[in-house]
Amino acid sequence: MVRAPQELRFAFLLLEEHPYGREMLARLLAGGFAPGLVISERSRVAELEREKFLERMAGFPIAPRVAEQLAGRDVARHHVRRHNGARCRQLLADYQPELLVLGGTRILRPAIFELAPAGALNAHPGLLPEVRGSASVAWAIALDEPVGCTCHFIEAGVDTGPIVGRRALPVRRGDTYEQLCYRATALSAALMREALEDFVAGTLTRAPQPPGSPAHKNMPPEQVEAVKRKLAAGRYRHLVA
Repeated sequence: MVRAPQELRFAFLLLEEHPYGREMLARLLAGGFAPGLVISERSRVAELEREKFLERMAGFPIAPRVAEQLAGRDVARHHVRRHNGARCRQLLADYQPELLVLGGTRILRPAIFELAPAGALNAHPGLLPEVRGSASVAWAIALDEPVGCTCHFIEAGVDTGPIVGRRALPVRRGDTYEQLCYRATALSAALMREALEDFVAGTLTRAPQPPGSPAHKNMPPEQVEAVKRKLAAGRYRHLVA
């Protein structure tokens, strides 16, 4: 049975004011998907990750802050020190969401994501299983893998859960690293909205991931600069024009 977007009872988790989560929330709200509960992690990790993404997307527009997007809406908003902590667990247990939607978080433990009977959906700015972990756009370019995004259910591993949507991002001659990071953020948000549309329509499918590469750690600044030079020189293998 097809449901309306407003019938989906879901909680939205993000690192405080993360630009990735803000873009995703904007796309979801535009599609009629309003979370009943938003839990932001306010921590040093959140600060570092937010600044990291703002630097990666420098020069491109950032979606409005969470409070601005939710103004006038009946949405419960809470801050926690850690998404994996007891306070977050209690908030979710009290709200009893059908589904968790992740807008940029640290790795969640089963004690959190198993509280939603339908699971937890994550949008990853890399193609899975080839490019797992952090700094996916940079690692894809460095390793001459296609740039793209994947929406998937999470499990105990890092970026290893069943895939529900996956799309490559064309890289054209003259594209900058910042431009690709911005476009990957937008595409990730779009894939999440499509996943929720399929979920309420009852047409969402899950494809188990085949084995892939180990999860990458954050890329050191000197390697990021090498990636930028590689793009500028047109040496990335998957340029489409």
